[in-house]
Amino acid sequence: MAMGTKMTMPFRMMSMSPGMPSSSPPTQSPAPASLPLRTIPGSYGWPLLGPVSDRLDYFWFQGPDTFFKKRIEKHKSTVFRTNVPPTFPFFAGVNPNVVAVLDTKSFAYLFDMDIVEKKNILVGEFMPSVKFTGNIRTCAYLDTSEPQHTQLKNFAMDVLKRSSKVWLSELVASLDTMWDTIDTDVSQKGSGSYLIPLQKALFKFLVKSLTGADPSNSPEIAEGGHVMLDKWLALQLLPTIKIGILQPLEEIFLHSFAYPFFLVSGDYNKLCQFITDEAKELLLYAKTEFGLNQEETVHNLLFILGFNAFGGFSIFLPGLISRIASDTELQEKLRNEVRQNSGPSLSFESVMKMPLVQSVVYETLRLSPPPLVMKDPEVFDDPESFKADRFMGEEGRELLSYLYWSNGPQTGSPSESNKQCAAKDYVTLTGSMMVAYLLKRYDSIKGDSASITAVEKAVK
Repeated sequence: MAMGTKMTMPFRMMSMSPGMPSSSPPTQSPAPASLPLRTIPGSYGWPLLGPVSDRLDYFWFQGPDTFFKKRIEKHKSTVFRTNVPPTFPFFAGVNPNVVAVLDTKSFAYLFDMDIVEKKNILVGEFMPSVKFTGNIRTCAYLDTSEPQHTQLKNFAMDVLKRSSKVWLSELVASLDTMWDTIDTDVSQKGSGSYLIPLQKALFKFLVKSLTGADPSNSPEIAEGGHVMLDKWLALQLLPTIKIGILQPLEEIFLHSFAYPFFLVSGDYNKLCQFITDEAKELLLYAKTEFGLNQEETVHNLLFILGFNAFGGFSIFLPGLISRIASDTELQEKLRNEVRQNSGPSLSFESVMKMPLVQSVVYETLRLSPPPLVMKDPEVFDDPESFKADRFMGEEGRELLSYLYWSNGPQTGSPSESNKQCAAKDYVTLTGSMMVAYLLKRYDSIKGDSASITAVEKAVK
């Protein structure tokens, strides 16, 4: 999630934190006035040549992590000037010049809404065309100083509160379908990919929970809705993501220009029509309780559903499954904790009594997606390594103040006055439920980053 400063600041800042739809004031006190001011190191280079050179390093020669690490080493500072993609040639109005802020102490100030403006940004100064969201600036692109942000953020938080009535039951139902499919594939073929079943399960679960609409009422949406969202997301994010295909083709065709909306307009319009037809109760509620017209509600719902929830979970949950499926020792520890605390059926209350399960979820969020600030060695011991119990105990709970995956600290609270992910707590609870579900269903599970190769179901 990129962040820009208001005019009171002499430069624009950029964070490399991921987002799903920021937070309380910084936890650290400002530096004493007696300390000397330093010039921010680094430079933007020559016009055009500097941004292009940094772009090639970022995507091609170094990759994002190495790109920032090398500059930290070069400047002996975690705060420095640099350029970030997207850049030349066909990104009119996008300024690649940023100040990177890559340590926890400096990073905390980016959540102070009196300092940092978060208007019309996604990564750096880049924001996809509003055509992708019905020619509407959805809540994610509004600064907290804009009156409509309060209106839309309150609506988003209320939608989540309403969804709590069915969130658990819909999640478990979708997980049952997903893992039944995988069990069949493993039995018949020797392995089963979990990526497509996971996306289908996520789509159905999220649509029903967040909007009250049932995808099964539209065979086309039920079968292909997840693919429609994937394509819609991909066209918006391609200019900012390293794919890892054959260079220089990736630079020429994926990072040189923004893709036009018309390539996915048909699918997006079908999703809009589905929400319009099937979520009438929620649309009426949005109008009467929050003063939102139908167009505002539909496009904001689709952004919450598609970008924040479906997109975020599609990145987070495969990494979580992979961690568990590839580590038999961790599975044993988790299985013991789950079965000692779950009772006859899983609930959010029961997973709250599973500190190792929760720690595994937090550690996965710390590393994947990988914002470099959450590898700050001044805060996290052995920051490059996955430590399942990192967030356990009193010291572990203190580290939650530096877990910034949700555009704010894990200890923060989403509100209309900040930009922290409205679903922050739902994400961690859902991840914990996924872990507990697996270890209650299976005595053992083996797999990798894409497939399950063996399962041993628990004896009931």
